[in-house]
Amino acid sequence: MSIYASSHLIGQVLSSECPSREILEHLTSKWSVLVLRCLSDGVLRFSELRNRIEGVSEKMLAQTLKVLEQDGFVLRTVYPEVPPRVEYQLTILGAQAAEKLNYLIGWIERSLPDILESKQRLAK
Repeated sequence: MSIYASSHLIGQVLSSECPSREILEHLTSKWSVLVLRCLSDGVLRFSELRNRIEGVSEKMLAQTLKVLEQDGFVLRTVYPEVPPRVEYQLTILGAQAAEKLNYLIGWIERSLPDILESKQRLAK
């Protein structure tokens, strides 16, 4: 029986057999979070994403975009031009995921002074 047919596993992220765990891993990787954050501002080309996300390599950005596209969070559009123009944008699912992640990003940014203070206090 497939995991998808086994309804008791669907949506059970704590189960090692549930496909939601793989999606969680894809969505919460550092680069995925940053790509979704950028694309929540609108349609971007590969070079625009690379320029906005400091420290990401071309290879890692390409891999991240491919995974997010395969999971249905990002739409890749290739325009038949010379040279080809490729744009990326969030799907409806991607926009929903980005909304949740942007909330977490905002909380981290607002809480950063407290987090850094706690880290410093524990490092002593």
